Amino acid sequence: MIQAIGLTSDPRKDLPPAVDDVSFEARAGRVTALLGGPGAGKTTVLRLMLELQRGRGVTYFRGRPLHRIAHPSREVGVLLGDVPGHPARTVRGHLRMLCAAAGVPARRADEVLEVVGLVSLRDERLSTLSRGMDRRLGLACALLTDPHTLVLDDPTSGLSTREKRWMHGMLRAHVAHGGTVLLTTPDPKEAARTADQVVTLERGRVVADQEAADFARTRLRPRVAVRTPHAPRLATLLTKEARATHRSVEVVRESGNRLSVYGSTCADVGETAFRNGIPVHQLADEVGDMGPRASATADRSADEARADVAPQRKAAVSRPEGSREQAATRARSGGPTRTTDAGTATSSATESATSTPVRKRRQRSVTAPGTEARTPQARSGDRQRTEPEAEASDTTPRRRAADAPSAELDALPELPPPISVRPAPSPLRPLRYELRRAAGVGTGFVTCGAVLLVSAVTAVLLARVGHTPRPRLMAGWPQQLPLPPAALGAGLLGALAFGDEFRHPALAADRGSVPRRLGLLAAKLLVTTATALLLAVLTLGCDIEMLYLVYGRELAEVPSDWLSLTASWFGLVVGCAWAGVLAAGLFRSTTAGLAAVVAVPVAVVPVVQKIVEGPSVRTAAGFPLRIRELLLNQWPFGGERYVEAAARLIAQPVGGALTLSLAALLGAFFFTTLRGKVR
Repeated sequence: MIQAIGLTSDPRKDLPPAVDDVSFEARAGRVTALLGGPGAGKTTVLRLMLELQRGRGVTYFRGRPLHRIAHPSREVGVLLGDVPGHPARTVRGHLRMLCAAAGVPARRADEVLEVVGLVSLRDERLSTLSRGMDRRLGLACALLTDPHTLVLDDPTSGLSTREKRWMHGMLRAHVAHGGTVLLTTPDPKEAARTADQVVTLERGRVVADQEAADFARTRLRPRVAVRTPHAPRLATLLTKEARATHRSVEVVRESGNRLSVYGSTCADVGETAFRNGIPVHQLADEVGDMGPRASATADRSADEARADVAPQRKAAVSRPEGSREQAATRARSGGPTRTTDAGTATSSATESATSTPVRKRRQRSVTAPGTEARTPQARSGDRQRTEPEAEASDTTPRRRAADAPSAELDALPELPPPISVRPAPSPLRPLRYELRRAAGVGTGFVTCGAVLLVSAVTAVLLARVGHTPRPRLMAGWPQQLPLPPAALGAGLLGALAFGDEFRHPALAADRGSVPRRLGLLAAKLLVTTATALLLAVLTLGCDIEMLYLVYGRELAEVPSDWLSLTASWFGLVVGCAWAGVLAAGLFRSTTAGLAAVVAVPVAVVPVVQKIVEGPSVRTAAGFPLRIRELLLNQWPFGGERYVEAAARLIAQPVGGALTLSLAALLGAFFFTTLRGKVR
């Protein structure tokens, strides 16, 4: 059960808040729809509920706010917009990465893929998926942790009629097992047909909170849609006849040559057009408008979408051989013309258009609330159809033949089996998540390959020119560059560790765009450290091998002080990688993370040098010797040498600047994390 109380967004400048004092309840075992046109505040309400946007109010998920739930992703499954995954990641790899983040077994990804029908596409990249497959993957991500509550932002946007039926059937199967579903939609017909409760939003406020049957009866008005090249003339004639006969008829001029007639029937409008010699290109009973004041933009966009997606479906629903000329002929003959398409419901002159869905909903409310209700035993059977759908299917051979290949879509598969997740006291699961995140795309491998190639070529060129110290020669580090290629590559990999999280927020269902947990930070630092060390070792090996192959053994000899040089080299590469991780997590950008790495030798090192070389009364001469004397009794096995090496490393300008930068970034990261938790 969801309880939203007083949700109000923060106003921007002098504008009123997008959402103002929104309160409603979404009960378990029911589908609740947030209905409203563009700008009504539906998405803002969901973001406030999930604590992804600042504002006032509170939302309880089964009696607890989201920030009081230890693992929010196991309680609430979320689908906001498109699937926020890396385009180069595979479908199965994306789900397995989320499994590691949520602490569920990796086999759960295959189970969910089988449920949503994406088994054949599990090795496809996310960038190659169609809109319908993307929606299926979004539902798979929401169902991955077996949540009790599903929060979906317009899940059927851009889908065909068959895919919409499949999506609604999956949601109905979820609520049939006691779950809660909250979804948004701009289509009132879809809300009345698929939801049990409809909460209508207008300009950020709740204007109605009704049962679906009451909504269809009171706010979903039937109308007659007319298309004619003489729309102004026909509108005038219909208004005059309504006044003469004292009938309540309202004619609204839509875009182009379309009219919407409220309070009349197809027969009356057709007879009026026939008597006055007005050709009619379309005459249809429609349901789906909350009154003449509803947004005309939504109607136009829906008409354009239907015309682009399936233009042949309009002509082959109730009349397989119908055409505009036949519609005009029937209108001239005075007979009523009835059409039905994928987004409209048929009605007659004697029966209200809303009576059929209301009656069917009341009959089905005995077993499971809402349309297309299903019992747990019959979930995998044939989908229960409403009366208009059954009529269209029985009377239209062409449509029945067209829908024959989609019988597999209409049959609802079983939901994924329930799972039990044990809490993990260690960052092992974040470590698995980070490993799958880093290895799931080829960016890291390409970066490492480019670094090795550039470093080897640079080392060969520097050896040809000469006048380069051997340690810099083996690292491929020209004196004109602030950092060697290996350090820049490690910094880029570290920046990508958090930069990809903000660019493709796969963990948005937890806390904000990226959950700042210490376990996740530790996992990123650990994986980045291992990658940086491997890159440093491979760079040295490749450079020395290239120098040996090109110039012989003289330039490939290892220096005598190789231990201290190696420690300095590893410290530089790992420090750059850590700086990239912390800066990208702090500034929420990969570019900012890489800029922080470059800023260390460019901006921080000169400042440290000025401080060290400036005038002073006392100096730190003999510091390594005093360290050895102090730690001699405590480290009898020569451990003071490592402390001395670390002190020498930090005493260098680059080492001191890097240490200072890391300390500042780590402190700022912890400060922003604690501030976010307090808020």
